[in-house]
Amino acid sequence: MNTYLRIIRYAIPYWKYILLTFICTIFYAIMNGTSVYLTIPLLDTLFQETNKTTKVESQELKTKPSVFPEWVEKTKENISKNFNDYILQGQKKDVLLKICIVIVLAFFLKNLFGYLQGNLMAYVEFAAMKDLRDQAYMHLHKLPMSYFKKERVGNLISRFTNDIGVIQSSISATFSNLIKEPLTILVFLFIAISISWQLTLFAFIILPFSMVIIAWIGFKMRRQSSKLQSKQADITSVLQETISGVKIVKAFGMEDYENKKFMKETKSFFKLVIKIVLVRNASSPLTEFLSVIVGSFIIYYGGLLVLEDNTISASQFLGFLFAIFQMMPPIKELSSINNRIQEASAAADRIFEILDTQPSIKDSTNAIELKNFNDSIEFKNVSFKYEDSEDWILKDISFKAQKGEIIAFVGPSGGGKSTLVDLIPRFYDPNIGSILIDGEDIRNFTLKSLRSKMGIVTQETFLFNTTIRENIAYGLTDCSEEKIIEAAKTANAHNFIIELPLGYDTIIGERGVKLSGGQRQRLAIARALLKNPEIMIFDEATSALDNESEILVQEAIERLMKNRTTFVIAHRLSTIRNATKIIVIDKGQIVQAGKHEELISQEGKLYKKLYEMQFRDINENFDGK
Repeated sequence: MNTYLRIIRYAIPYWKYILLTFICTIFYAIMNGTSVYLTIPLLDTLFQETNKTTKVESQELKTKPSVFPEWVEKTKENISKNFNDYILQGQKKDVLLKICIVIVLAFFLKNLFGYLQGNLMAYVEFAAMKDLRDQAYMHLHKLPMSYFKKERVGNLISRFTNDIGVIQSSISATFSNLIKEPLTILVFLFIAISISWQLTLFAFIILPFSMVIIAWIGFKMRRQSSKLQSKQADITSVLQETISGVKIVKAFGMEDYENKKFMKETKSFFKLVIKIVLVRNASSPLTEFLSVIVGSFIIYYGGLLVLEDNTISASQFLGFLFAIFQMMPPIKELSSINNRIQEASAAADRIFEILDTQPSIKDSTNAIELKNFNDSIEFKNVSFKYEDSEDWILKDISFKAQKGEIIAFVGPSGGGKSTLVDLIPRFYDPNIGSILIDGEDIRNFTLKSLRSKMGIVTQETFLFNTTIRENIAYGLTDCSEEKIIEAAKTANAHNFIIELPLGYDTIIGERGVKLSGGQRQRLAIARALLKNPEIMIFDEATSALDNESEILVQEAIERLMKNRTTFVIAHRLSTIRNATKIIVIDKGQIVQAGKHEELISQEGKLYKKLYEMQFRDINENFDGK
């Protein structure tokens, strides 16, 4: 129940719409009851029982104690008297016409208020879910990189789409149905009791049985719905992975394998859906069947009251039946509302799991802005390991980079180089030690000001499915065309851009699929250039490129390095000969450090081995040609 109360809180800001919905619901229920209650005088008029009915009613009022308070009885009498004075006076055909007009008006108002109530409730539904989706999305950006390493993309997408959709319907279940249906029941209950409280009491024998059935079905729905949402997320994940990796799937001829994997997930989903449908669909027919059983007894018992006791008239009994049977749809709806609430709670658990995840990387209480970078960046005895892992990725890393220096990291794959540079913008925080900028621990700076000083270009460049112009100017709201073109020229990207059909207005597709690897990298460098950061990080930015693209990208990188403090991870040692300092990392530790000439002269050391291996590979490739 706590989960569902959290859902409801998102609707509270729209209390004005909810209040109007409530008012419309009240009038809807009253008009609904009025339209049914008018069948009694209509039947009296048609079958000429008006006088008899009036006598019976007068006799009942005198001889039978009322179940209502005195003020309710007086109000009822006044309404009845006024109705009789204005509607039931005159010739039969005139009375019939007036009753028909009142019935038409009652139904018109009932449907008008129902229409308004539905529109107001829809606004609350969509607005509340927009707020929930927005809050979850904004919170997602606060979560650290470690969170995204554990969560599948498809699972997260499913939470923002499928789960939100399930939750949305529960808003109306609370503020609309849980008001409208009980209110409708109360109105018709009032009508039924006013006609015969004995018959009404007899009719409601069904309620305890219905409530037991509703509670049991709701419990089953909650358990099954949670499994269903997880399985739907699995399908989304498989679909997302297959679409993203379609080239690999086709290259390895794995279409049949992926088809079988997908069909396995959909089959499992299908079985769960069927289970839920069987349980969900059982509530309404069971409730209705029990209602019909009791209804049959009511008809028999009420018929005896009409035929033998003359306690109520035939028209009153028919009006009573109309009232009782008008109560069955809302009772059935209430049984389904419980199911919807249970389904929504299961879906909401998955959304609130995101919101309840506290970011481990966040601004400290007294965080300050990093306004200027003046002197140096220093690693002091930094050690790091990922959550839920016992293996240290980095061990006791210490070095200092002066402003304007180029620091290069080399070493075997898996040595911890990428993790090391990820610590600088605080994608992760070290478990031991600290990273200082101008002598101040970077954890004391606000994340926004820290990262605003940095530009990052990685091997796996991410571009957005929009124009080249918007990709280069990403994050900059007011940027002139001249600056964008200048950045593109510096990044060796301008020439290929102007050859495209729409130039800078060319949409490059999801992740930039319409461009080559080298073109994507040059756009990423142009994006970093336009940001004009004081600190640059290159994570193997040329490792996946052909020779021609690598030359162009390397030229762009060298331009970007000028007058900036730069950290470079390079797989080709020839690209870092001019680095101020080269740091060799192996198994998470610094094993060598110095300039290229110093390191290459150290026989038997790792740097010289790596350099010789690359040099041999280059010669072999050259000889092969």
